[in-house]
Amino acid sequence: MNGYDFNFAGHGLTALPSGALFWAARGLLCVSDLHLGKSERLARRGGGLLPPYDSLATLSRLSDDLDRTGAGRVICLGDSFDDLAAGAALGEAERQTLMRLMAGREWVWVEGNHDPGPLDIGGSHRAELWIEQLVFRHQAESRSAAEISGHYHPKQRLAGTARPCFLLDEKRVILPAYGTYTGGLFCDAPELDRLMGPGALAILTGSRALPCPMRPRRA
Repeated sequence: MNGYDFNFAGHGLTALPSGALFWAARGLLCVSDLHLGKSERLARRGGGLLPPYDSLATLSRLSDDLDRTGAGRVICLGDSFDDLAAGAALGEAERQTLMRLMAGREWVWVEGNHDPGPLDIGGSHRAELWIEQLVFRHQAESRSAAEISGHYHPKQRLAGTARPCFLLDEKRVILPAYGTYTGGLFCDAPELDRLMGPGALAILTGSRALPCPMRPRRA
């Protein structure tokens, strides 16, 4: 799968090149910030017009990850829809694809700042979720330990190119945005610098998951 395996709070996890996190021992796939329906939301609010294929592209990538990993449990770490109306306006093809992916799986929607309430789409809805000593939530909390979150859409520069990335230190994992139409916050942003400890890694997504220092040494 060209993923990056690491130990976090005593558990073996894998950062996948797609931006998903896989916990093999639990058969669990975790993704964050799908932002389904973003092109519809932009058009509805008078923003820029984008090709309306982002949701299907995102769900297709998720389908591939589920096929490769065989995961029977899925956690979506918030901002799964670009807003509540985008969830309601999801097209029939997108809705049917999502229903197919959810069928036969335990599916948890963790609430984010873009999707503050439950949607009529199945699965269970949580403000946060604890599994053993790991807590899954949308946005990192500064004093938490063993935390897996999203929200910030981290990205790192490599050879002049910006790539979405995971951030990893001893206390937390921050996932990249999984959605097709999503921006990002560079790793040197003050918000991320304050959260991540010394020696934190950025695990870049792409054709393979590539670890590098979050804070590269300056020559």
